[in-house]
Amino acid sequence: MQREDRDPGYVWDMLDAARTIRTFTIDVTLEAYLGDRKLQLAVERAIEIIGEAARLVSPTFKVQHLEIPSQQIVSQRNVLAHEYGEINQERIWLVATRRIPELIGQLEPLLPPAPSDTLD
Repeated sequence: MQREDRDPGYVWDMLDAARTIRTFTIDVTLEAYLGDRKLQLAVERAIEIIGEAARLVSPTFKVQHLEIPSQQIVSQRNVLAHEYGEINQERIWLVATRRIPELIGQLEPLLPPAPSDTLD
């Protein structure tokens, strides 16, 4: 299997994790987020998943989709994975509430619609 053949799976992983972050943070204030360590860890983990999938998509995909800031996404993942003592939760909040909705909008058109659950 060529690397490009795996791209849809990685895009799906990114989109799924991004949607999870949106679900976790909707109607949550910064103050509530800062006071909820479990929520912080859940958001951090989903960002790591997005970053790992962004790292694994093919170079061809990255060139074809320059609107997706792959290098920034991977860099954020690296900070979370390797410099966890230096995590700025207010910055993570901004990623979760501003960048993630943008990313969802960029990723959704790249995947085919989900199969229908109804039988014809």
